[in-house]
Amino acid sequence: MSTDYQHAREALGVRLRELRLSAAGGRLTGPRLAGRLGWPHSKVYKLEGGRQTAVADDLRAWAVAVGHPDVTDELLARLKGFESHIRSWRRQLAAGHRPVQDTWNLAVARARTIHVFEESVVPGMLQTADYARAIFLRYADLYGTTRDTEAAVRSRMERQSWLYQGGRRLHTLVWEAALHALVCPPAVLVAQLDRLAGTIGMDTVELGVIPFGASLRVPAANGFWILDEQLVIAEDWHAELWLEDTETVASYLRVWETLRHSAVYGAEAQSVIGRARRGLSLRA
Repeated sequence: MSTDYQHAREALGVRLRELRLSAAGGRLTGPRLAGRLGWPHSKVYKLEGGRQTAVADDLRAWAVAVGHPDVTDELLARLKGFESHIRSWRRQLAAGHRPVQDTWNLAVARARTIHVFEESVVPGMLQTADYARAIFLRYADLYGTTRDTEAAVRSRMERQSWLYQGGRRLHTLVWEAALHALVCPPAVLVAQLDRLAGTIGMDTVELGVIPFGASLRVPAANGFWILDEQLVIAEDWHAELWLEDTETVASYLRVWETLRHSAVYGAEAQSVIGRARRGLSLRA
């Protein structure tokens, strides 16, 4: 969790405590407020201490319970401010790529279902080590960051163990452009396409490929990940966005469901991948 995000959560907790101590009719103890709300008293202290993220209904209930319903809009505005969480690449990559990968590993480990769309790169969960290495080196050059490439590759490969755990499901959509983009040497991309094709038929992976000639109901814009239909992670050139508010997550799910209608699966996906691989073989 980034420092900015945690500071915002702690600041909200301080404000909640202020409201409890200045409750209409006199200050409330944590257990007494919890009783009014029908919560375990530990939840009150976790919210006040910034150790748990409130949801909108928590804040509405809190404002009413302390006799200050007029502060509801203020509390919701504070929540909105850190639900859309911007992690700048400059700050994140100051210590290299490995810490970013480790943060991803923690988020993915908690998820049971993941929806992914990538428009120009093979998703990290399905990358080979050589392909991942090439990607990290490209970004290290772009941002001038610490070259901890091998440590970052190891961390990304460790994350793929998720694919071999029961009860998990990775729903992946890849635009055909990702099968042709030479972000790595051609021989590395050939091996990557073999790896991608090999995931078709795995019980934990649903791979859809959107061919160039497919009719698109929406443009194939930036890639994004949806974890357990509760968290969206999207990337832009300046930052990585971690988005948790319900409406935003629902919007990304609608985009994913819209794009999936343009994808092919199974043998048809194998055919698209095979065509791209043959093109690379002829090129070599």
